[in-house]
Amino acid sequence: MRATGWLILSVAIVAGLTVAVSHAAEEPPAAPSAPPSEANAPATAQPPASTVPVTPKDAAPPPSVTIIGASEAHGVLGRDVRSAAGEDMGRIVDVIVDRTGHVRAAAIDFGGFLGVGSRKIVVDWNALRFGKIANKKDSIILELTKAQVAAAPEYKEDTPIVVLGASGSLQPLRAVQ
Repeated sequence: MRATGWLILSVAIVAGLTVAVSHAAEEPPAAPSAPPSEANAPATAQPPASTVPVTPKDAAPPPSVTIIGASEAHGVLGRDVRSAAGEDMGRIVDVIVDRTGHVRAAAIDFGGFLGVGSRKIVVDWNALRFGKIANKKDSIILELTKAQVAAAPEYKEDTPIVVLGASGSLQPLRAVQ
C-alpha cells in the first residue's frame, strides 16, 4: 500500500511539473523597462504580438499509467515448465508474438542436462497453464506429455516455426496485410 501511495504521489508531481512547464512556455517574456533617457524617444514599429500559443511540433501527451499489483502478474522468462504429471519439461526461454503483437507461443529449452544436449521447441501459448506462479520457484504447467514434446521438431530462428499445441487448441497464423 505504501509503494502505491508513493507511485501516485510521483505521478502527481510529474503531471504538475509538466503543466507548469507548458504554461511557462506559453507566457510571453516580460518587456524590459526602458531607461529614462529612452522614454521620450519615438517608438519604432514592431510586429504585433501573436495571441496563439505556440507548442513544439514534437510535444507528446503524457503517457498513461497502469498499476498492476504484485500478486496480479508475473514474468515468465526463465520459469520452469512441468507436465500435468509433474515431469520436468524445461524452461521458458522466449515468447513468440505475431505481427500484431499477440502472444502465440513460448519457446522452451527442453531436454539435456545443465544445458548440454538440450534443444528449443515451441509450444502453443494456450497449452500453458499459469495457475499458481506466486513466486519464481513455482512452475508453469504444460498440457502435453514428455513424449509429445520430445517428438517435436527443434526451433531455429529465421525458419518456419512448428508450434506444438494441446489437442484442438491451435489456431492458424493469418498473414497481416
